[in-house]
Amino acid sequence: MIGTRPACRALAVAPATIYRRRRPAPTSAAERRSRASALTPRALSSDERTAVLEILHSPRFVDCSPAQVWATLLDDGQYLCSARTMYRLLAQQGEVRERRDQLTHPAYTKPELLATRPNELWTWDITKLLGPAKWTYYYLYVFLDVFSRYVVGWTVQYRESAGIAEQLITQAVTQQGIIRDQLTIHADRGPAMRSKPVAFLLADLGVTKSHSRPYTSSDNPFSEAHFKTLKYRPDFPERFGSMEDARAFCRSFFEWYNHQHRHSGIGLLTPAAVHGGQAEAIYAERARVLAAAHAIHPSRFLRGIPHPPALPTAVWINKPSSEEGLLTNS
Repeated sequence: MIGTRPACRALAVAPATIYRRRRPAPTSAAERRSRASALTPRALSSDERTAVLEILHSPRFVDCSPAQVWATLLDDGQYLCSARTMYRLLAQQGEVRERRDQLTHPAYTKPELLATRPNELWTWDITKLLGPAKWTYYYLYVFLDVFSRYVVGWTVQYRESAGIAEQLITQAVTQQGIIRDQLTIHADRGPAMRSKPVAFLLADLGVTKSHSRPYTSSDNPFSEAHFKTLKYRPDFPERFGSMEDARAFCRSFFEWYNHQHRHSGIGLLTPAAVHGGQAEAIYAERARVLAAAHAIHPSRFLRGIPHPPALPTAVWINKPSSEEGLLTNS
């Protein structure tokens, strides 16, 4: 006669499966609860559990861990139960917790920001550019208009500094003619972004500040995507030989990005066209060209007169599920 476990090994079947199938399943919720609450023959009786708790609560052991109590009683020639059982009994009484103070983090609100026109919502960030030698970096500051994707301000510096950010913010706000309570500037939680000088400057300018949640790069997607466009350019060097080289490259890149790059998130228009208010005129001209092409060869357009890519109407950072709008985050 072959035992259950050798047979299971021969047939590559788990023994637990066999035992479970041999045991009839409970037919009702009450029976399932009864099985779950049933004590095994090895369990402590009610009187034994009470005795263990009384010893744990005694003045001698009230400040000791169950492991200490177990070892002390064992040295005294007394065994009541295992240390794990003591922990279990204390947990049932709600008397087990972490004794050390635990670090708690405040609840951060997910930023939900909407832009329906240029100069309503900016986002900014700082990225490192590799210098000529190992461990040398240049720091690129970029301010981006979320609605138009237009770079409203940038600079390359030797360090990350709140003072540099202040100067760039002041310059960009002045050049764009921003008035009080018009603009929100969103950033991550870097030292320069959260610095008091920058916060005081934004308050003086009447600009609302917003921050990403910690370790949540998706809260600042437009700056992240913009830096990816920068660093994936074919002519982006592995390292910059000097500060002058870094600034010259960025000057060329931002001129191309603002005035030549057809951005997929804004209807394949250039950021300068959307930021400057020429988007509707360009859209109308594109529609005219497409209609003329359709008139010449209508059979080539199976779906009728084609239309240009739609213009942006609303751009969200973390669009609420209950809100309606066009999310053009690319």
